[in-house]
Amino acid sequence: MSSATPSAPTSAPALLTTRSEEIFAAAQTLMPGGVSSPVRAFKSVGGQPIVFDRVKGAYAWDVDGNRYIDYVGSWGPAICGHSHPEVIAALHEALEKGTSFGAPCVLENELAELVIAAVPSVEMVRFVNSGTEACMAVLRLMRAFTGREKVIKFEGCYHGHADMFLVKAGSGVATLGLPDSPGVPRAVTASTLTAPYNCLESVKELFANNPGEIAGVILEPVVGNAGFITPEPGFLEGLRELTKENGALLVFDEVMTGFRIAYGGAQARFGVTPDLTTMGKVIGGGLPVGAYGGRADIMAMVAPAGPMYQAGTLSGNPLAMTAGIKTLQLLKQPGSYERLETITRRLSDGIRAAAAEAGVPLCGGSISAMFGFFLCEGPVHNFEQAKAADTARFGRLHRGMLEHGVYLAPSAFEAGFTSLAHSDADIDATIAAFRDVFLSLA
Repeated sequence: MSSATPSAPTSAPALLTTRSEEIFAAAQTLMPGGVSSPVRAFKSVGGQPIVFDRVKGAYAWDVDGNRYIDYVGSWGPAICGHSHPEVIAALHEALEKGTSFGAPCVLENELAELVIAAVPSVEMVRFVNSGTEACMAVLRLMRAFTGREKVIKFEGCYHGHADMFLVKAGSGVATLGLPDSPGVPRAVTASTLTAPYNCLESVKELFANNPGEIAGVILEPVVGNAGFITPEPGFLEGLRELTKENGALLVFDEVMTGFRIAYGGAQARFGVTPDLTTMGKVIGGGLPVGAYGGRADIMAMVAPAGPMYQAGTLSGNPLAMTAGIKTLQLLKQPGSYERLETITRRLSDGIRAAAAEAGVPLCGGSISAMFGFFLCEGPVHNFEQAKAADTARFGRLHRGMLEHGVYLAPSAFEAGFTSLAHSDADIDATIAAFRDVFLSLA
């Protein structure tokens, strides 16, 4: 805590959201909770959600005309900035050729070549339509290849909303404080084993208690769905060794970290190569996309090359492939990741300094274009420790930041994202907003 006397916060103008409120009221009569995805409903932060009208660069505008510096970025894909002109131009050209083929197109080859060249574990790749779909397929592939049924996941790690993964899951499940979801049969989750993130001993124990039964281990190599939690030194390396020793597969869920914390993902950043990888978000450039890939001998199990069936009408959609290709080409330009690292670290350092000045307990950090913080003393190494964060104070922080023109994820258990479109002035304004809001919360 700083010993200096903090100055008074600067008041922000009242945030007028009349049109958002009207639209959300109508939405609640049309869709469950008024939203198409639970975390958007602002349940954990209070108030009503902001209804977006348009996005561009680092900014989002709501239907009432308010502008926000956006650190959600469509939950990760907008790493080059929203509506990047080169991506939009490529999409216009692709639209003229049609929106969906339901047949092979050369764009699939082009994006596949970029992904295979970048991601160390990927020798072959299959495109799907979402991260959830990618994780569902990779689970089936793990079991098909090993002939085993049990899988280890980590508490607070989110791998989509498929039945078998809704066990101690993160993301909206953690945000809303939901138990394991109703509607999921016990028989489906009986083969899903869980361990605390960053705890190798618990994984060793699970292997010891289930000899020859575990198909593999799946995890977010950097957790973003229970808040931002980084792997402890030796954790990823230890998982690699344990899976090899026990004839199991190691799967990195890089839907969030892929092409965001490094061009080759977390596996390139940390130098640990899994057997299989799931991806999404960035590789679709803002359009719905997912993918899974890995060693060629494992991927040879996938139909029609092999017996493990998985299919999708819109998989390899030409628009999603086009946006993904252009986004990865932009990221390959010299200096992209250096810039992302610099601005994100400055933002994260500024948030911690602002909290310290106000005497607000906070811990957090960043890697490349991904950051996060918890309103507690910390450090936070796993989801159980993350739950000690002051979620009520985060709700007040979230509202205060909206009033200062900054849009954060409406959850204390989600990572934040920067983009190449965020300017130094945006970062300065955001840090100043954090300072004012923290002082008002102290």
